[in-house]
Amino acid sequence: MKQLITLLEENARLTCEQLGAMLGCPAQEVKEEIAAMEKAGIIKGYKTVIDWERMEEKPVTAIIELKVSPKKELGFDEIAETIMCFSEVESVTLMSGGYDLSVLVTGKSFQEVALFVANRLSTLDSVLSTATHFVLKRYKDRGICFEKKNVDERSQLL
Repeated sequence: MKQLITLLEENARLTCEQLGAMLGCPAQEVKEEIAAMEKAGIIKGYKTVIDWERMEEKPVTAIIELKVSPKKELGFDEIAETIMCFSEVESVTLMSGGYDLSVLVTGKSFQEVALFVANRLSTLDSVLSTATHFVLKRYKDRGICFEKKNVDERSQLL
């Protein structure tokens, strides 16, 4: 199962036949294993990694650090679930260290993201403080490099 998950994570477009050949098992077995992992909630979905810098419309992305006051008996789950419901929010992660939650937010402009943080996120009861970090450039995302340096192959011959 681990090998199958790794292969799917690297390229979710591989067919069951291709995966079966790579894993040395029948395609039907691969298909059944994938269906079982989807049903069990192990596989949550399939996404494409997009280099938005190459598109005309480029969304603005920000990482928001939140310090929050967890609720008794509910911990961080209640505030995380509230934040997850905002359409601007791409991901919410519980962190250790200097802040509690990391929130990945996208919008059409810097101002739109800033106003979301100021008017909607920071006003939540449990939120004690926010720190906004705008993403200026992505070099690598989910294991995929966005810019490949030109390698001088002559130096590799030495």
